[in-house]
Amino acid sequence: MDVKARQERPGGAVVALASDHAGVEACLALAAALREAGHEVLHLGPAKPDPVDYPDFAARVARAVASGQAACGVLICGTGIGMGMAANRFRGVRAAVAHDEYTARMSREHNDANVLCLGSRVVPAARVAEIVRLWLATPFLGGRHAGRVAKIDACHEPEAGKGA
Repeated sequence: MDVKARQERPGGAVVALASDHAGVEACLALAAALREAGHEVLHLGPAKPDPVDYPDFAARVARAVASGQAACGVLICGTGIGMGMAANRFRGVRAAVAHDEYTARMSREHNDANVLCLGSRVVPAARVAEIVRLWLATPFLGGRHAGRVAKIDACHEPEAGKGA
């Protein structure tokens, strides 16, 4: 099932977006492009490029996706790495860092990623919306990949960090 089919509303999916200060400009431009394409956008901040801590904004998007408020999310920081690490701490979130169309497509086809993390210092601003558009349109292939995704989802331990 592709991302657009989940949390569907007339015209498109509900997409949660956020960034840190490095990604504000790209995130605001992406929000406009997604709205123009018919998606409902939950822009979860920030609105200005003042310094902020990326884990706070990754958590907002991760909670929106995990709770079902949004079908999927997009996070933008300098590299995408910090946002991805923070978002993946939430049960039900499968965040993937992508730097181009190929990695974005594979994150959906093979990993059923529901949060895409991009780096504003890595991905040219002119390509962000196109990468996200492709990601939203790419279905999860299921099949042999479904069992692996189930194993990813099962990795959350109730008391992570205790004993081993």
